[in-house]
Amino acid sequence: MSPTRRELIRTTLGLAALATGAGLTACSGDGKGQGVSSSSGPASIAASKVPVGGGAVLEGKGYVVTQPTKWAYKAFSTVCPHAGCNVSAVRDGVIICPCHDSHFKIADGSVAQGPATTGLTAATVTVDGSNLKVSA
Repeated sequence: MSPTRRELIRTTLGLAALATGAGLTACSGDGKGQGVSSSSGPASIAASKVPVGGGAVLEGKGYVVTQPTKWAYKAFSTVCPHAGCNVSAVRDGVIICPCHDSHFKIADGSVAQGPATTGLTAATVTVDGSNLKVSA
């Protein structure tokens, strides 16, 4: 017995809804490097862990700290403005978002390569002895 037109439409709409939900889930954060920043306040890192011309992602803190030139420290939110994923690495003078390969300049967080069209949100970084303290 073949399905009725009503059953066929209901099944097709159900599958379309399922596919849409799966697509949205693939773009949402999972708490493991994608999605909303997990920053809950100030964070710190040893200044020696932030190389000149590079930087370090403060895992689980929601910040990335860079040192574009010697003794000049910068900090930014890890949340990429393109799709809300968290940046994951600093290489070759840029901060990299793994989701869609946006790159941001370590000096000011501005876009070096899209698809992002706006830069990372700046955070405050202060030197406290041999440590760097970061806050929103």
